[in-house]
Amino acid sequence: MSDTVLATRGLGMSFGGLRVFAGIDFALARGERHAVIGPNGAGKSTFVAIVTGLLRPTAGAVLLDGHDVTRSSAGERVAAGIVRTFQINTLFPSLTPLESVVLALCQRDKQARPSLRALRRCTAQIDEAADLLERFGLADDAQLPTQELAYGQQRLLEVVLAYALRPRVLLLDEPAAGLSTTQGHALFERLAQLTEGTTLLFIEHDMNIVFRYAQRVTVLAGGSLLAQGTPDEIRAHAGVRKAYLGN
Repeated sequence: MSDTVLATRGLGMSFGGLRVFAGIDFALARGERHAVIGPNGAGKSTFVAIVTGLLRPTAGAVLLDGHDVTRSSAGERVAAGIVRTFQINTLFPSLTPLESVVLALCQRDKQARPSLRALRRCTAQIDEAADLLERFGLADDAQLPTQELAYGQQRLLEVVLAYALRPRVLLLDEPAAGLSTTQGHALFERLAQLTEGTTLLFIEHDMNIVFRYAQRVTVLAGGSLLAQGTPDEIRAHAGVRKAYLGN
């Protein structure tokens, strides 16, 4: 399909004799917000790791805009436009948000990674980083060490760093992990506004967040893709209610 930016065909993954999943046919439409859900152990993080090149599947293919990227490295996929955040915070605690974003922009622009002392010469990247931090509500804390930011701000900074790379597909691995319900909804409210038009794929356990912010949902369970559809279709799916939603 011309509007499909990311797809998998017959995707399977096993670790020795342990089969995580098999036969996953997945499609992500350009510009949509798409959630991947499922019980613990369903293979959600493994699926994202395969899509982003951190793991190589034991079967099947990963396609980006119709091109097979199954054997492409994680770095090659970032360059091609598949960018992710992680469930566990991966920031540099001693750097400021401004320094971190400028470094990310220099990577995107294929500049030799400057030393922190030389960052002040990266004027175009500094201006763009300041604009991004303003848009995401982090401008007031742009000069603080990242370790001094509130946890919710750190999660938001991770998204800024990924978004700065101008991804064709932005993958978020449980971005609301560690946040209160109110904080999680506030984060997704901001993401929905600021990433409008960006193809967004996210893993999330909070079904209130999933059903409020996802336009489509994929359910992994029992080693296979159980269902894929709109939030209303997933709510009404008898197999999903039995396997995951508990009703």
